[in-house]
Amino acid sequence: MSDTLPMTIIAGYLGAGKTTLINQILRNANGQRLAVLVNEFGALPIDADLIEAQDDDLIALAGGCVCCSYGDDLMLALTKMREMDPKPDHVILEASGVALPGKIAASVSLFGNDIQVLGIVVLADAECLPDHLADTYLADTVIRQLEAADLVVLTKTDLATEPQMQNSRDAIDRYAPKATRIDNGTDALHQVLSADASAHDLILGNDAPHHIAMTTRTVAPTEPVNANELAQSLADNDAVVRAKGHLMAAPDNTMVTLQLVGKRYALTPADASATPGIVIIEKNAHTASHRT
Repeated sequence: MSDTLPMTIIAGYLGAGKTTLINQILRNANGQRLAVLVNEFGALPIDADLIEAQDDDLIALAGGCVCCSYGDDLMLALTKMREMDPKPDHVILEASGVALPGKIAASVSLFGNDIQVLGIVVLADAECLPDHLADTYLADTVIRQLEAADLVVLTKTDLATEPQMQNSRDAIDRYAPKATRIDNGTDALHQVLSADASAHDLILGNDAPHHIAMTTRTVAPTEPVNANELAQSLADNDAVVRAKGHLMAAPDNTMVTLQLVGKRYALTPADASATPGIVIIEKNAHTASHRT
């Protein structure tokens, strides 16, 4: 088993904090050669001083770490990781916000002993989790993510009320009773890579249909706009579940970054060279009204 490449899957619904956690892991690799698989590089803003070289879909990072974009071809990316010399010490796969980590683990199992899923880490937004579970459209995805977890990290705890915290803990106890739970994301770094799938029977997928009727669109204003008004209009739209990107804000024509999760958004300064464009993920019109 010495040639086996260990993998940890990091999952969680849109906006739960996966990217933040992975960036923290890269910052604290402590000599480990980590390989991070992401859907796209744009979703993982790696600090410039960590990057040593970039070539197509692979970024070489300081300390022997790499970041690889897998897009629609996870198997090809995993093959690339397996054939690297030297091999990474550990592979971290960031699943998309609506992905089922159990199904990803089932796909990885096709590699046999070459790649082994050591654990599934699911992040859950303490403020939003109760609402997600009350939403007849979203609940199935969120529940099945929790059911596959070996470790659940409760994030955004500083934004949640005590009733929201308690409801979130109760939900985790219900849907992930055998998983370890951490109530503060900042405490997760030393436990994420040691999440142990042997703690319970790893769920390698479910034959039940799983339909995520969501669409993605990009808004790219060509002129400066009122950033707060645009962000608030997106937050007021029940169909929008996630938005992120850059825009030029009026009246001072400065570039800002928008991050929106549900009804919560933040606007922060961005590099003047950033490309304007907001990626918006939303429910299809025929499902947006299925909220309870």
